[in-house]
Amino acid sequence: MSQPAPSRADAPSLSHPRHWPSWLLVGLGRLLARLPWRAQMRLGARLGRFARHIVRDRARVAAINLSLCYPGRTPAEREALLDAHFAYVGQGALETVFCWWGRQDEIDGLAEIEGLHHLEDAAMRGRGIILLSAHTTSLELGVRMARPYMQALGYTTTAMYKPPHDLVIDHVMRTRREAHIGGATIADNDIGGLMAALRRGEAVWYAADQKAGKRVSVTVDFFGQPARTHVAISRVAKMTRATVVPFFTLRRADGRGYRLIVKPALTDFPSGDEAADAQRINHIIEDVVNEDPAQYFWLHQRFKRRKFDPYKPDASKKAAS
Repeated sequence: MSQPAPSRADAPSLSHPRHWPSWLLVGLGRLLARLPWRAQMRLGARLGRFARHIVRDRARVAAINLSLCYPGRTPAEREALLDAHFAYVGQGALETVFCWWGRQDEIDGLAEIEGLHHLEDAAMRGRGIILLSAHTTSLELGVRMARPYMQALGYTTTAMYKPPHDLVIDHVMRTRREAHIGGATIADNDIGGLMAALRRGEAVWYAADQKAGKRVSVTVDFFGQPARTHVAISRVAKMTRATVVPFFTLRRADGRGYRLIVKPALTDFPSGDEAADAQRINHIIEDVVNEDPAQYFWLHQRFKRRKFDPYKPDASKKAAS
């Protein structure tokens, strides 16, 4: 009888020499997490601006996205946004290691929550909570910062994530997240796991701004551009009766920490119209992103769809005009 295949995070396999470079990267991350937070942020901004010249394809995607979403801004204004964005992306990388290995007292001292009463109102319903979010560059740290507030309300918190291809990074990501957010992480294709967590009365962090496949999406506007948008939240909320609470993380304008932004729980949701629900969610995300557009993660090909690809070299010239 054949033996079952080992899991992705099978511990003995991670000691193989082919994984040593990844372990060295993890070790570097642990060392950087020991730096003072302000030093990490200065270093992260420099690394991000340097990386812009290394990952030129991603920089081009971000520039195209900004031109599509902010056509009213001048090229100089969009260039400033792009430069700030890469600084934030670099800081986000350092924030990730700070999130994984930083001390809780340091992290708590940087968090400032807005709208806590909205969470308290949602908790009073006694149901699972979907923490509706989006990919801001401080998302990873925001998940950990939210845990004490959710614990105080009696909630175990978990998050959905897309498993990376690197087995070591996947293993470390899952173990560190689970050590700090309270519950087992849920793979992005594990809808059954998501529904089970919500039915147990847990709070699940869910970023709703990724491009989705045809079967689980509708095409609605996002920053004035047609974009395939997930309808999973509508379907899961209907099946589990979970409360949907918008919850976002942004850096403070004064550079002294982070804002945890909680908005009122969605009422009359799901509405029965998945397109209307998806558009409503997109508008919520847009409102938060517009507070500081450079903090949104612009590196994804969000607007590519059938018969329209603005990321082709010839199309990018039109998008930039």
